[in-house]
Amino acid sequence: MKNFKPIALAYLILLFMKVSTAEAAAVSPKISYKVTFPEVQAHYIDVEMTVSGLKQASLELKMPVWTPGSYLVREFAKNIESLTATANGKAIAAPKVSKNTWHIATTGVSTVVVKYKVYAFEVSVRTSFVDVSHGFLSTSGVFLYPKGMLDQPSTVKIIPYKDWTTVSTSLEMVSGDQFTRTSPNYDILFDSPIEVGTQDVFGFDAAGVKYEVAMYGGGNYDKERLKKDMTKIIEAETAVFGENPNKHYTFIVHNRQRGGGGLEHLSSTVLGAGREQYGSESGYMGFLGLVAHEHFHLWNVKRLRPIVLGPFDYENENYTTNLWIAEGFTAYYQNLARLHADVYSADAYLEDAIGDINTVENQPGSRIQPLAEASFDAWIKAYRPNENSYNTGISYYDKGAVVGMLLDLEIMNNTGGKQSLDDVMKYMYQTYYKGKKRGYTDAEFKAGFEKFAGKKLDDFYAKYINGLAAIDYNKYLGYAGYQIVDKLADTNNPTLGVSVNQNGKKIVTMVLRDGPGWKDGINVGDEIVSIDGTPVTDLAAMLNAHKVGDKVTVAVIRDGKPYSLPVTLQRNSRVQYKAEQLPNATEKQLAVRKKWLKL
Repeated sequence: MKNFKPIALAYLILLFMKVSTAEAAAVSPKISYKVTFPEVQAHYIDVEMTVSGLKQASLELKMPVWTPGSYLVREFAKNIESLTATANGKAIAAPKVSKNTWHIATTGVSTVVVKYKVYAFEVSVRTSFVDVSHGFLSTSGVFLYPKGMLDQPSTVKIIPYKDWTTVSTSLEMVSGDQFTRTSPNYDILFDSPIEVGTQDVFGFDAAGVKYEVAMYGGGNYDKERLKKDMTKIIEAETAVFGENPNKHYTFIVHNRQRGGGGLEHLSSTVLGAGREQYGSESGYMGFLGLVAHEHFHLWNVKRLRPIVLGPFDYENENYTTNLWIAEGFTAYYQNLARLHADVYSADAYLEDAIGDINTVENQPGSRIQPLAEASFDAWIKAYRPNENSYNTGISYYDKGAVVGMLLDLEIMNNTGGKQSLDDVMKYMYQTYYKGKKRGYTDAEFKAGFEKFAGKKLDDFYAKYINGLAAIDYNKYLGYAGYQIVDKLADTNNPTLGVSVNQNGKKIVTMVLRDGPGWKDGINVGDEIVSIDGTPVTDLAAMLNAHKVGDKVTVAVIRDGKPYSLPVTLQRNSRVQYKAEQLPNATEKQLAVRKKWLKL
């Protein structure tokens, strides 16, 4: 009896907490959208947004300025027009108060209905596009969100245009209705693109997960072959992390005359492809590489992520120095996964891996911009290239893939082929995504590398991540009994150090840093009309008639005026590496090779 009062008090407090929580849930605003296409021929999406259960004095509606996975402020609000608001059947003011914000006074108002149009006519995997053939909703550029309510659920009701019959998205259905979808919060909504139309849909099971492939635009694809090979890739990637965290996953594929690119999402991806590319082996393998890349992201970046990439700030840049891991390692694994899935050969894999080295070494910007800086500057450089980008920067995809290979070989060498980068990825996934339920810092991933490499990597980071040191490729490839040799090492071909259009007029499109054109004043945009008075037809053939060190007069038209430029030809410094096996490989080297190439 002595403990009755404390127990009763605790019970009452607990009961009060439950009631308060229930009351809070009861008064939380409800958010829904209705999407229609009355002017689809003019590329408009009509959205009706209803927010009910309001208890506040004002409501601010915002549009994201970027979409996760594509690190560029795209200003999606530029596509919104004709926004109006009503309450109790009467129009109310909804002035625009910033580039992506509309303010609505809601004192005494419990429900607001907002209508607006979204112009959608940009073909890419990250932007919305609608016409009479289909609708693609890149949701971060379609749906406004209420400020302070990113954690609120919402429903989306789609009213299809005419004969559109199918919706493909990772969003869950409501009561089995494919045209009504629900999202638990805006991070999920903005990470779940929607395809609606008459797309060809097929499915398969892989790694215990139901997969759906939605093909828009037709094409010469073989469904049965795709099912078989995509399953192999999915299971090879799942083996890296030990689990596939989805219940279902959706591939949305846009097949066009010319297509490419992909954008990852939490439980889906959008891929661009050429509708006839499946018919050639190189085209088919290229598509599988895209599949492998974007699917690997469901772990690497969507769950195992840099700490700043979630929860997202949808109004500002989200800076990280770790896109070389998030994207570069994914580029490395897109080839490794195809190899381990037995989709292509070890020789083909090595050719692609050495191709990444060639890309890095032939780009002058790799000696100007450190890898970590390339990641940080993605927001202002990666998606805004200009004529000089080749000279000033490096892709965190390309160099990140190369660095991933170096670290993989380092770990395999130090463990005698017993462990690899796979073990690092699985450890980081388990520790940070599943265990700590957050992203990782730069220092934490470095510690993860060191845990499995069995050594400090300060020097590696100083040289190759934060610095500009020349990479000792043969040191790392030597761990697996390989070396690279330059097939162009003995050539002495003269060059102007410029790139030109290959068809029609010879217009300069790029001037190579420290090349003859760079030093002697050839500009991007110049039309090269003659060399030493001879009209230019085949520029390469004309240059090959000269020797390195020759001085030539290059006649150009610049801004409509003629100029004569004396230029001293230099040796073409381009490299073309290939991999060769070292003679008499040791038992340890062979063990590393077997682990790496799954021989």
